[in-house]
Amino acid sequence: MRYAIVIEQGDDSYGAYVPDLPGCVAAASTREEVVKLIHEAIEEHIHVLREEGLPVPVPHSTAEYAEVEAA
Repeated sequence: MRYAIVIEQGDDSYGAYVPDLPGCVAAASTREEVVKLIHEAIEEHIHVLREEGLPVPVPHSTAEYAEVEAA
């Protein structure tokens, strides 16, 4: 399965979440680390859902970028 990941840069850290997996989040001081952690979080999140007999959400989110001229 392929899940969309949203990565946000804060003042001194990065956060990441998966829109199709509510509660699946990660935070780190670098972008590289947050990417690594969110991948691990996805695997663990799905593992826990399966252990508890809950359905694993099918990925449906996608991402697009809009290029606009800055004012």
